[in-house]
This record gives sequence, structure tokens and C-alpha cells, in this order.
Amino acid sequence: MADDNRTDGKTSADTGDVSFDREFVPAHGSAVTVAAGVQRITCGNVSPFTFTGTNSYIVGTGSTVAMIDPGPQDETHFDALMNALGPRKLSHILVSHTHRDHSPLARRVKDATGALMVAEGPHRAARPLDAGEVNPFAESSDTDFVPDIALADGATIEGDGWSLTAVHTPGHTANHAAFALDGTGILFSADHVMAWATTIVAPPDGSMGDFMASVEKLLSRDDRIFFPGHGGPVTEPQSFLRGLRTHRRMRERAILERIRGGDRLISDMVKVIYARTDIRLHGAAALSVLAHLEDLVEKGLVATDGPPSLIGEYRVA
Repeated sequence: MADDNRTDGKTSADTGDVSFDREFVPAHGSAVTVAAGVQRITCGNVSPFTFTGTNSYIVGTGSTVAMIDPGPQDETHFDALMNALGPRKLSHILVSHTHRDHSPLARRVKDATGALMVAEGPHRAARPLDAGEVNPFAESSDTDFVPDIALADGATIEGDGWSLTAVHTPGHTANHAAFALDGTGILFSADHVMAWATTIVAPPDGSMGDFMASVEKLLSRDDRIFFPGHGGPVTEPQSFLRGLRTHRRMRERAILERIRGGDRLISDMVKVIYARTDIRLHGAAALSVLAHLEDLVEKGLVATDGPPSLIGEYRVA
């Protein structure tokens, strides 16, 4: 799920040194081999938030295989996943996080195959709701999902000729995890890092402080390629992560500049900072600005009366 969405091909972000790649052909319903022992099947749930749809992955070539992010409740996608599996035995269904474009189909796939569902844990918010606050993404959260196996950071799930290690990457959601295909340099980065856009970080489910810490965590690794939850691969992950970090820092500076220039409301900041972003995403963009403001208030750079909120007024501390 992303908060930057433009219709051009390869572009640079408005406020950061990162190049986004939207030149991706999804091949909806077909299993596409993207690496040795890795197939991608893209769901047709196209939207401004999901780009060309949710990517599901099947990992392994032996007697047992794993599936990553089965996706939303979608009959056509379920059939495509079953066709891609064929006679192979599915042992594990790994879920990166509990948004409804990633996790709900896991239960049906489990019922059909007997595979175990694996994730960091059930859905939860990054922080409690403040008094009078409403979670704007509550309907997007799959609160019914409960994994059979709660996979700790650094823990591994193994099958015939493959092993997948959990890399916890909170920020987009509190329970977000990426999965490393051991010995290959491949990381399934889900919604934390995507080539086509920056990720929505929307309080209270998301946390900008957690997101940036997860970026630093991935920068400390040596993965060679990321396969994300939407869009095409990130082929130079270290360079992309550095650009993403710069992009977020520059967005933070842009927010500070708007406040210093007299803006007090998030709605006024969004109109300027996200001027080139699809207006349908301005609500999500406002939540991303709120996430930055929560972080800036915590750092003591910005002040507001009471907890940071979408309708609060902000000033330089």
C-alpha cells in the first residue's frame, strides 16, 4: 500500500532522491518465474493503493513449497494460486502483514491444502487510539487473522530445498515482516519497500519512527534483490534504501518548512507537499504527514496541543 502514485514510468519523488519504477507488466492470473524456485502470481485487485495488484509468491521446487501473501478474498486469484501449485504440496503460508490485500485468502488456501499459516502475529496498532480518535484504516485491517506459527525475528521456516527467515520490519504495520530466502540474496519485502512508490505509514496502525528504524535494519543487510508486495522488483536495494531514507528525511524537512512558513493544519501541508500526487491519495498522504509529525513532536522539533492528530494545529517547538 503506497502514498505516492503517478502515472509516468521512471520518476523521482517530489521531495527525495529516490527513483520509482512503474514499468511493470503484472500478467494477472499467470505464474511468472522471477528467480530460480520463485514464482509470482499477481492478483487483479488494481487500485491507487495497490498499483497493479497484490503479488503472491510460491517458493520451492521440491516436494514441499511455501506461499507468501496469498492476497485478498478473490475467487479468480484463488484459482490462479491453486493452478500454480498443481500437484505440489504446500507446507506453509507466510503472511507479511494483516492488511486485507495480503492476508484474508490465507485461510481458504489453508483449508484447501492443510498448510500452516505463518506470520509475525495477529493485527495490532503501533500505539493505542487517543481519546476520540478513529482508526481510518480499520476496515483495511484483517483482524480475524491468527497465524498457526508466530515467527520471531530471525526465526526460520524450512521445506524441501528452501528456508525462509523472518526479518521484522514494523512501520507500515506493527506486525509487518519481510522474508529472506536463505542463501539466495532474495528478500520478499512486501509493503515495506516497493519499487513503484513510497509506503503509506498511517497512525495508529503505522509508525514513522518504526518505519525508519526498519529501513536502517535493511540497510545493514546485503540482500541483492527485493520482491515486493506490489509492482516489480527492487534490483539495487541498497541504493534504493538510501534514496528512500533521503526521501523521508526531505519530506520531514518539507513539513518543517511548511510549519515555519505559517501552515498550522495537515490539510494545508498536504495541498503543497503532495501537489503532484493523485488527489484520491490525499487522505492517505495526510496520515503519512501525521506519522512524520508524531515523530517530530517526539523529537521535540514540533509542538501541538494534546496528542498529534489529523485536525490538530502545529507550530515550531
